[in-house]
Amino acid sequence: MDIADSLARYWYFHLPNFVLAALMYTMLGRFLLGLFVDADSPNYIWRFFCRLTDPVLTAIAIVTPKAVPPAVVWLFGFVWMFWLRIVLHYTLLVLNLAPRLAGGGS
Repeated sequence: MDIADSLARYWYFHLPNFVLAALMYTMLGRFLLGLFVDADSPNYIWRFFCRLTDPVLTAIAIVTPKAVPPAVVWLFGFVWMFWLRIVLHYTLLVLNLAPRLAGGGS
């Protein structure tokens, strides 16, 4: 099975996994960039990170105490996205719908 066939056959795994990974690493990037950039900075990379992660962080802020600083909420977002990816993969493995590595066995 080649890569294109795998992507087409297991799109229900690859697409959500890619979106969750992009959000996860964007939140980590936002945290790291937030150490050097002001919250209201006109930097276009900072604005992109904020625009992409703000909807997810709004949902995460609902279950996070209000006393927590925003940078910690960004790290919580990273952890939540990581665990959502694990749950997605595990659920599809249990349902025997996840892609598997080819070869090796007899």
